[in-house]
Amino acid sequence: MPDPLMPGQLIKDDPEPSLVVRNLQRRFKVDRRKLEFFLSRVAGSTGADESSATLALVGDARIQALNRDYRGYDKPTDVLSFHGVGESEDYLGDIVISVETAYRQARRRGSNLKRELEVLTLHGFLHLLGYDHETDDGEMRRIEYRLRRRFRLTIPRCAA
Repeated sequence: MPDPLMPGQLIKDDPEPSLVVRNLQRRFKVDRRKLEFFLSRVAGSTGADESSATLALVGDARIQALNRDYRGYDKPTDVLSFHGVGESEDYLGDIVISVETAYRQARRRGSNLKRELEVLTLHGFLHLLGYDHETDDGEMRRIEYRLRRRFRLTIPRCAA
């Protein structure tokens, strides 16, 4: 049986567009349905409402392993995005968020976990759409800040 956190393994090929949140951690209480609704709002606001994607909520150990295996950084991070490989053309890919890291970041920023998870979801989804803040001369940052204002997520945050 494949590891459910291997990129492209989070949901099966589904003929209907779907945005799925999987809570694979138990340390923090997260309202999966509200986060799924937020993810659908993000998809609609970016013109990707006919696409599918999966958001997995994990702990630091799980995201550290993914960060090490796929990016070469042996440390936890807040969010990773993996483009859909071998899936239907409407499947954008997987977003993986460490809820532990999100919680620490929220506390540092004077925010709350719900808001931080929404900020990271938006950021990860933009990566699935092909934006890359490291190479695009600020295009992703401008789009992200515009959408953060629309969704009332305006507490400043450092780039991931």
